[in-house]
Amino acid sequence: MKTKLTLTLLLTFSAYLQAQTNPAITSWLRNTTGITGRHYVSGNPTPITDAVLANVQTVQYSINWVYVTTNGIPAYITGPFLDGNPSLATSRNGAIFRFPLNPTQNTGTPTNTTGGNIGLFKNGVALFDYRDGVSWRNASSQICGGPIQGCTGDGVWNRDAVYAERAGFDCAKAHPAMGNYHHHQNPSAFNLDLAVLSTICDTYPSDGLYVINPAEHSPLIGFAYDGFPIYGAYGYANADGTGGIVRIKSGYQLRNITTRTHYVNGTNVTDGPSVSTTYPLGYFREDYEFIANTAADYLDVHNGRFCVTPEYPLGIYCYFATVDANHNSAYPYAVGPTFYGNRTASLVASITESTSQYTLDNTDFNLSNLNIKIYPNPAQEFIAIQTDMVEDNLKVALIDVLGKTIQTNEILQGSTLCIMDLSTVYNGTYFVKVANGKDDKTFKIIVNK
Repeated sequence: MKTKLTLTLLLTFSAYLQAQTNPAITSWLRNTTGITGRHYVSGNPTPITDAVLANVQTVQYSINWVYVTTNGIPAYITGPFLDGNPSLATSRNGAIFRFPLNPTQNTGTPTNTTGGNIGLFKNGVALFDYRDGVSWRNASSQICGGPIQGCTGDGVWNRDAVYAERAGFDCAKAHPAMGNYHHHQNPSAFNLDLAVLSTICDTYPSDGLYVINPAEHSPLIGFAYDGFPIYGAYGYANADGTGGIVRIKSGYQLRNITTRTHYVNGTNVTDGPSVSTTYPLGYFREDYEFIANTAADYLDVHNGRFCVTPEYPLGIYCYFATVDANHNSAYPYAVGPTFYGNRTASLVASITESTSQYTLDNTDFNLSNLNIKIYPNPAQEFIAIQTDMVEDNLKVALIDVLGKTIQTNEILQGSTLCIMDLSTVYNGTYFVKVANGKDDKTFKIIVNK
């Protein structure tokens, strides 16, 4: 009896220690402020506040698993989806996702990624792979499937959602599938890319999960369904954590083809459409080929590498949300087309084992270390206040030279951006003060219309 009690205490203490150090437990963005989701509808640039709690509601853990409960709704504003998508981002009603605390490499045949969820971002929003359920149908020379009704594609030449559905993504580069809001790609806002591919942020600004900063190692942004972490676009040049910060690069590139008759391995398959302005290279997943590169900042066939990160100083296999030199999303975007590890994560109906709840407060940000940008400056019609992702609400105030507060706003938990309208503000010098209740930081701006 004494031995059994001792073992129980040891296991409990081990689980406690693991909760303090395992990023699979500590990295989730828990909703500690009661923030709810918000969305735009087409034609109305004022966001509508929803009655659904955003981000992650609870994190529970056992010896081997972490359980994440979420509604699948982010703190950043979703929508509109201007390609005719009738869905809104809707609650997943406390869905429970189970992830392994000790993920393992798959040493057998790699497991393909699938349609639907293949991972979860740290705010509880779903990650999908490249596909959208649409493929070429050779018999009728058309694309079929997915939201297109009336026919089924061959499943041979599969459409790339990031390329083909760009018009339907919101500012945060995401959209819903039957209400399940998800990202296929790097989850940062279109208007923050170096070359902007969509102007939707001009009317319906949002921010996404994080801001790409080429001077810093990107944050841990989620976990794949094999349990391995997903990072943003930048990391250490070398796997051992040395070499400075660089853009981590995909090993995939477009094939040099004009007709779609064979796969890259030479297999003769059902024909797809010839390469054209209607179906350019990159329209289908099979337009890409993997080229192994020995440089440390290139990723493997799964879009990852074993490396040191800030959260894993001893190293772990990591996926990266790849982008090109213009910060536009680069195939295979995050994970895939196969998993590195054993896919063991899943959506579960309930928790059937004894667990502990992770309750430590979200880490407070020191504003002196927070990357805060105010743009444009000088400003005319608006200013955007952009930060790293915050885990507590930040108060933002626009103050004139006499010290009078002209306007206030907030950067909400799990968000990175707020916009201040300057249409009623006179020309002159002003100050923007950002505060978290413990600390504040002030910036000078010029309004010159």
